[in-house]
Amino acid sequence: MDTVVIIGGGWSGCAASISAKKAGAKVILIEKTDMLLGLGNVGGIMRNNGRFTATEENIYLGAYELFEITDRLSRHKNIEFPGHKHGSLYDVTKVEPEVRKLLNNLDIQIMTKKRVVDVIMDKETIKGVVLDDEKVVNGNVFIDTTGSTGPMGNCLKYGNGCSMCILRCPTFGPRVSISQKAGVKDLVGQKSDGTYGAFSGSCKLNKDSLSDDIKKELNEKGVVIIPVPKEDIDRSKLSKKVCEQYALKEYAENLILLDTGHAKLMTSFYPLDELRKIKGLENARYEDPYSGGIGNSVRYLSMAPRDNTMKVKGVDNLFCGGEKSGLFVGHTEAISTGSLAGHNSVRMIKEYKLLELPRSLAIGDIIAYTNERMRSKEGLRKRYTFAGDSYFKRMENMNLYTKDKKIIKKRVEDSGLLNIYTKYLI
Repeated sequence: MDTVVIIGGGWSGCAASISAKKAGAKVILIEKTDMLLGLGNVGGIMRNNGRFTATEENIYLGAYELFEITDRLSRHKNIEFPGHKHGSLYDVTKVEPEVRKLLNNLDIQIMTKKRVVDVIMDKETIKGVVLDDEKVVNGNVFIDTTGSTGPMGNCLKYGNGCSMCILRCPTFGPRVSISQKAGVKDLVGQKSDGTYGAFSGSCKLNKDSLSDDIKKELNEKGVVIIPVPKEDIDRSKLSKKVCEQYALKEYAENLILLDTGHAKLMTSFYPLDELRKIKGLENARYEDPYSGGIGNSVRYLSMAPRDNTMKVKGVDNLFCGGEKSGLFVGHTEAISTGSLAGHNSVRMIKEYKLLELPRSLAIGDIIAYTNERMRSKEGLRKRYTFAGDSYFKRMENMNLYTKDKKIIKKRVEDSGLLNIYTKYLI
């Protein structure tokens, strides 16, 4: 049977699995940890700013399943916080089992606690991937959605050491770049000062460690904003963050908490002794990463050069998605790139022309624009997201950003791609 093998079970890998399965392939999803979704287990923000447009584009393209789950599990909808409007916050404590159930119902083969450590090549074609127990998984097409975080040595070299984050490298082993194992030289993102990588943009606090007043406001409104003592304001951290859409002065001058089941603290790290000086946070405790007082995981250290169909350059049958495919930030971005990679993997099997989304759609534009920008040193120091900073401004300037679902649907219809991801190709 025609088989697509996906390495990495984050949002992008799950999206790729679904679209490849719907197109008719046998799908094997390999995830090194004991949970799917990766950073999705500590994320939670959807539909804010241009992500609303991209979400609806995905739905009309036929990649609706994961958004149905995040919408259904949203603790708060249509909320505002500095720099962001009409956001939704899904419950990170409930989302992974629902996604796993969906994939199981689609008869996608899920292999957890299995780490891919090598590839078997025939010239420029991957024949199989080798697991850490020396077993081989064969396939026709492969998709690298391994992300860009880890291994531990990178967090030590470019950050403040292993922060013991949700990816749990000490337990499940380091990330392995499939594209690099296949002979492709990966790209490395930089901070604004030229140093490599960037810190994850937020931490999780145990909600029960907060005062009753803060917890009540968080549960009711979804957002709590607490001024930082003037002597503790540190704007230098903003330049180190992955999420440039949150690198606003408000995020240095205030503690911004979002309710995602845990209390999502919108800063890369915050010294625990200083945090506990603030009223209502006297007993605060980090939930993820456990070393959130001194650091966070370092990302964007391994991205594959690819074209706008998500095919990796230099390997005949390898696609990529999520952070592996560029300096993308966010779940919506991961689902968008993963869905296209999964669909095109089956087109490759059938020897059909690969799909490149038009730039009349925000998803098509961000995929192409990011690819162009990453060819320059300056572009490697930026991040690209529907939610803010330079790309959201581009969306606005190009009239790609809209909340009008009728307009979004018409754009997809005019491109001839309505429900394209639901088409059975095999």
